[in-house]
Amino acid sequence: MKKIVPVVRILLGLIFLVFGLNGFLHFLPMVTPPGLAGQYFTVLFVSHYLVLVFLIQTVAGILLLVNRFVPLALTLLAPVLVNILMFHSLMAPAGLPLALITTALWVVVFLAVRQNFAGLFAARA
Repeated sequence: MKKIVPVVRILLGLIFLVFGLNGFLHFLPMVTPPGLAGQYFTVLFVSHYLVLVFLIQTVAGILLLVNRFVPLALTLLAPVLVNILMFHSLMAPAGLPLALITTALWVVVFLAVRQNFAGLFAARA
């Protein structure tokens, strides 16, 4: 497990760094999905909401790659992953496998640093 976690952390960091930077630099082709998913994605893009999402992905990816503030990076990525999962589950199922793999990677890294989140799971403050 000690050898797996750094590899998973780096892979997770690379995924979010690449896709976060792609939001700014557009080096990977992004096709707008058809139907409701396309409308949703268009609204997020036109409203510039995705700029913040791409920024969060990029920063969290860098934090994971340099192995600094990993709990913070995981905290930033958790709501992003929930939204990615919901988007692909409900509107664009073609991307669901990558979303599930990324979530599994997140869980592995989370389990490795779960002691840093112990206070969140305390019944009383």
